[in-house]
Amino acid sequence: MPNYRFQVKAQDGQMRSGMMQADTAGAAAAILRNQGVHVMSIDAIKVGGGTSGLAETLKRLNSSKPNQKHVLDFTTQLAVMIRAGINLRSALDGIADQTTHAGFKKVILEVKQDVESGKQFSEALAKHPKLFGPLYINMVRASEMSGSFSDMLERIAAYISQELETRKMVIGASIYPAIIGLLAVAVTVFLLTFVLPKFYTVFEGKEDVLPWATNFLMTLSNTMTANWPFIIGGVALVGGGLYAATRTELGSFWVDKLKLSIPVLRGMFRSLYISRSLQTMGQLVNAGVPMLDVLTITGDISGNKLFEGLWRKVHASVKQGKKIAAPLQNNGLLPRAVVQMIGAGEESGKLGEVLDQISSYYARQLKDQIKTVTGMIEPIMIIVMGSIVGFIAMAIILPIFKMSQIVS
Repeated sequence: MPNYRFQVKAQDGQMRSGMMQADTAGAAAAILRNQGVHVMSIDAIKVGGGTSGLAETLKRLNSSKPNQKHVLDFTTQLAVMIRAGINLRSALDGIADQTTHAGFKKVILEVKQDVESGKQFSEALAKHPKLFGPLYINMVRASEMSGSFSDMLERIAAYISQELETRKMVIGASIYPAIIGLLAVAVTVFLLTFVLPKFYTVFEGKEDVLPWATNFLMTLSNTMTANWPFIIGGVALVGGGLYAATRTELGSFWVDKLKLSIPVLRGMFRSLYISRSLQTMGQLVNAGVPMLDVLTITGDISGNKLFEGLWRKVHASVKQGKKIAAPLQNNGLLPRAVVQMIGAGEESGKLGEVLDQISSYYARQLKDQIKTVTGMIEPIMIIVMGSIVGFIAMAIILPIFKMSQIVS
């Protein structure tokens, strides 16, 4: 019979811990609850030598944190099991047994223990806000009130799946330009610090007759080779400062504003934020979540400070009794046609359906814009990289060509 280490809270508020034997963790929890205590945690004690314990410790240290892919798999499995008529506790227990990720398995077991202790499923999920965000928790809470638990889980799984797909597309579109940009910088630094210094002896003393490009590159090369520790330190300092600045409220605001201002990228980012905001809003409205909560969550999940501010304004307006479409007029972030459709959805009582249709349209538009942006950036980056390398090569070759003509 396995051993379990437990921690409980007695009726007088005192915490106590110990070890016990039971067939399962659920059986151990039931025994403890029968003693009139509140179960805080139950962990299985693995029997083994020091080597096994060390291996287990290393495995825990090397394991990555749970992510949204784990949440998607969990939600999909749970929806299928609930629809099949399996009760929530048994479903959580079964999913935990099948989960190979140690960190996420621990989360599922903690949720199961909270449910067994009498908490609502949404309350148990709320203890893990980094994994189960406000949208997830509020949709589950709404389904608990309406009784459409399995349908809501399927809707949540579809939402998470689309979010992961969108994130994958955006990241995929940015990988190639990033690689080309890093390659261009690396090649330029290599030419200036390793190739150009080999021509110093050839060009030395002839600075007056050399082209301006050659003189400029020689000066730049000398500066880089003589002061490379300071340059690296300065670049690291500036990079760290910029990164720290973007983590501040004001810095992140300007970064988000820049995303919506860059000519090539602003259309893609605009579609991304509109699709994400309206999809979130539509899912919550269809789930029956109160409108003020819908607007708060939509702002938090939008992913852009400007859109977050917009939805906060809408929240304040709706709180005063106004309609959603009123503060969206002439905002500059949402197209006028979108605002008109939102207003029509409010008037007809089909706001959720309208929001779903608009978000689906912008999701398709986002895919097209990602392809367009990727197609534009690739040749631009190649031209920029070729121009830089070509400029350096010509600055080296032209003086040699001229000197060979003079000698001949």
